[in-house]
This record gives sequence, C-alpha cells and structure tokens, in this order.
Amino acid sequence: MSESSQSKQGFKVSWVYAMAVGSAVGWGAFVLPYEWLSSSGLLAVVTGFIIGTLLIGVIAVNYGYATKSLPVTGGGIAFALATFGRTHGFIAGWALMLGYAGIISLNASAVTLVLRLIIPEVMMQGALYEISGWTIYAPEVAVSSLFLIGFAYLNAKNTAISGRVQFLAVVLMLIAVVTVLVGTGFHFASQDSSLPLSPPAQVGFWSAVSAIVAFAPWAYVGFDGIPQLAGEFRFSASKIMKLLIASIISASFLYIMVITAAAFAFGDNMAAFGSSSWETGVAISLVMGKSGLALMVVAVSMGVLTGLNGFYVAASRVVLTLSRSQMLPPVFGRLNPRHGTPSTAFYAIMVLCLISPWFGRAALLWIVDMTSVGIAITFFYTCACAYKLGRDGSVFGIHAQSPSQIQQVFGLLGMLISVGFLLLLLLPDSVGALSTPSRYALAVWVVLGVAFYAMRRDHLQHKSDTELRQILFAKVS
Repeated sequence: MSESSQSKQGFKVSWVYAMAVGSAVGWGAFVLPYEWLSSSGLLAVVTGFIIGTLLIGVIAVNYGYATKSLPVTGGGIAFALATFGRTHGFIAGWALMLGYAGIISLNASAVTLVLRLIIPEVMMQGALYEISGWTIYAPEVAVSSLFLIGFAYLNAKNTAISGRVQFLAVVLMLIAVVTVLVGTGFHFASQDSSLPLSPPAQVGFWSAVSAIVAFAPWAYVGFDGIPQLAGEFRFSASKIMKLLIASIISASFLYIMVITAAAFAFGDNMAAFGSSSWETGVAISLVMGKSGLALMVVAVSMGVLTGLNGFYVAASRVVLTLSRSQMLPPVFGRLNPRHGTPSTAFYAIMVLCLISPWFGRAALLWIVDMTSVGIAITFFYTCACAYKLGRDGSVFGIHAQSPSQIQQVFGLLGMLISVGFLLLLLLPDSVGALSTPSRYALAVWVVLGVAFYAMRRDHLQHKSDTELRQILFAKVS
C-alpha cells in the first residue's frame, strides 16, 4: 500500500492545530495546579513552564525540519528508519504505539475522575476490587470503556467529524479558561490577599524550577502527533514548523493561564484546600460560585476529550505505518473502503486500551510514566534525522537537498535535550526519576518489544530497499 492510498479525506490546518493543542493540554492542566503551587510556588512554576517550552520548542523545530523533508504518514517511524535503518524504525514505532496507547487509557480514566467529582453517588458504587489503594468501581469501568469504544468508532468512520469535534472542543476549552482567569483575577484584586509566589522554605527556587522542568516536556506530548498525520495534510509541508511552534506556545499559555487562575483563587489560603478531592475546582467554585465550577468542568472535560481523540488519531497512523512496513501483520493496515480511514488500526488500539479500566488509575499511572521514556527516544530519533539532513542533505527515502548548518545546530541541540530528558527519567536521584513500579513496567515493555521484534524480523527484512521506499516514502521519493 503506497502513501497515496491513504485517507481520502485529509486534515485541515485548523484540525491539525487543534489535535496538537488538545492533546498537549489534558486533565493534568486542571487537576495538578494545587500540587505544583504548593511544592514550587507560582514564580517557579511559571519559570519552569517557560524553560520547558523553550526546550520542547527546539525539539519542535527538528520535527519541522524532518517533516518538511519526509511529509509521510507515521513520521516518527519514518524518521528513525530513514536515519538508522529498519530495526530503529521498529523501536520508534514500538515506543510510540505503547506511549500513545498509555495516554489514551489515562484520558479515558480521567473521564471517570470528572464524573466522580460531579456525581460521586453514581460513580462510586459497585466496588469490584482494589489495586494499589485505588478502588475499581463497575460504573467507572463501564464509562471508560464506553468512551474508548465511542472514539474508536467516531474516528474509524469519519476523519472530518473527528477534526471538527477536536477544533470545537479546543475553542470551548479556551473560552472556559479565559473566563475563569478573568473571574478569579477580578476577585483577587478585590481582596486583601497575597499570591503563593514562593516555594516552601526548605526548597530552593531553582530546585523548584527543576522539578517543573522535569515535568514540563511531558505536558507538551501531543504536538508530536502532527508528523504522524503528515501524509494526509490538505496543506503544504512548509507550514508544519510554524504549526508545531504555534501549538506549543498555545499549550504553554493555556497551562500558565490555568495555574495563574488557580493561584488567584487560592490566594494565601492554600492549606485550607489540601483535603479537597479537586483542590483547583473547589477553590474556583468558592470564588466564582457554581458558574466557576461549571466552567472548570467544561475545561477539564474538553481537555480530556481532545487528548483522547488526538492520541487515538496519532496512534492509528503509527499502527498503520508499522503494518505497511511489515513490522505488524498486514491486517492492521487495512483501510475502510468507504472513508479511507485506518479503521482496523483504531479498533486494534481500542482493544488494547480496553484492558486498562480494569487495573485502576494508580497502576495506569505507572505505565504512563514509563511511556515517557519511549516518547523521549522518538524525540532523539527525530532530532538525529534533522541533524543528518542538515549535515548530508539526504537520508534514505528522499532526494538530496542542500545541507544546512543551522539545521545541524538545532539537530545537535535537540539530541542533547532528548538525552537530558532520558537522564531525568532514568537516573535514580533525579527530580523526575521513574518510580520502582514504573521501572518494572519499562522492563516488561522492553522484553515484549524484543520478543515481538524477533517474531517479525524476517518479515521486516524481507522487503527490498526499493519496495520499502515505495511503501513509506512514495510521496517524497
């Protein structure tokens, strides 16, 4: 199946922008501000997010360079394969598939978190069992499963509906956040209160900033979904870099607006909210009343739904590309004959993710933390591809182009930043170190990947370079 035989519908600029922003700004932006502010203070949190934005911005520039040269579906796999060969293409695909599946599962479970806050008497009944201190309730399993099935069906049937839903949800989220920021700002200005600016006395300012920087890169995971769709864009690949940077800046502004609104609402009384189930939502509801809580519910719901939808779309293209290159069985590469969407890939991801509601959110967080390693690995592959393009003017799959010294510099910086992210996760004493359960999950993931590669190796190596170039890079070769 060639590149040209993919989706008949394609993605507009506005849809792709909404996919990136909506995927990056998920439930954490609305649930975690209390934790960030209490441990680091407003100044350190904002500083950490700005630094994180700049670091991820360098990565985004490299994605722009690589995608402009290789605007193909499943870009994350294509970049690794074109630069280092087929085995590395499989590693990148395996990392992305599990990374995206983990985040899809987390977003589906976040839907039940929102409902726990709104209708706890409905959601917290029919207890099934407990895993790591988290009780699994039958209604929560049912709701998470329903959302996973619904979004798989929606995307498998029609790209246009999915794109429009994503764009509308991002617009609603932005309106809700701006309204809350203005409302809490006016309230704070009318009170004799102070902002939680500084970290606790025992925590240094730059230590607090480092803790936020360690998290910030994962706050923006989602922009990298854009290259997975590049073979189906309705616009020129030359616009991709601007689109990537715009989505990261937009996501950064959204995070900082929510954090600032939370700081306005908490004021100098943060300790009073420590026992609340949703500290940020409770504080804003006290300041703005039921309308404030309703706006926060809308914002977090849109964040969850856009993340669920965006990562579903990106993950489906990863599975599709793995199948087309023989890294997965051909059945996963089948397209819907009517709509041209990778329907089999959507349903395969759905089946994989439907396991997650039965394990509870605590266990799921271990897996999601582990998948951050996979995302950092794909960052490195993309930056290496951009570096090689800048140095040599070519990689496997494309005609030669003019070398670029600036591109080399960005590629090298991106590789160093990617390694830094990996060290933050893997070094035991770092501020972003993986927990012991996450390390076990990572080990299982690696073993499964090695086993699966061993099963598919002959299929992967069977195709000639000419066949592989035609399958993956027909659009640019």
